[in-house]
Amino acid sequence: MSETKWVRYTLDPDNLPPLTAEQAAQLEALSNRPDEAIDYSDSPPLDGAVWKSAVDGPFFRPIKKQLTLRLDADLIDWFKHDAGGEGGKASGYQTRINRALREYVTEQRKKAG
Repeated sequence: MSETKWVRYTLDPDNLPPLTAEQAAQLEALSNRPDEAIDYSDSPPLDGAVWKSAVDGPFFRPIKKQLTLRLDADLIDWFKHDAGGEGGKASGYQTRINRALREYVTEQRKKAG
């Protein structure tokens, strides 16, 4: 039985590989195409009412960043034990803190328009 070797590549958006001549030509042709030449038959136009009921992508998962954050001890204790920790367990407290901050930011954005 042969051994399978996996190779993982990571794409750095700030350091993209150069385009091939064919890719550059395709992009140039597309950028020169007039809007009237675009076939929208499979995507009918949407009115503004559609966007009023739109929600952020349900599958959107923001990238997490690790950091050191100093919080008041009573806040940490509350999120660990009082804010939904099962039976006083501290597990999930970082998620609860993140959720509280997310709700706050969402409300502030709504107020700002």
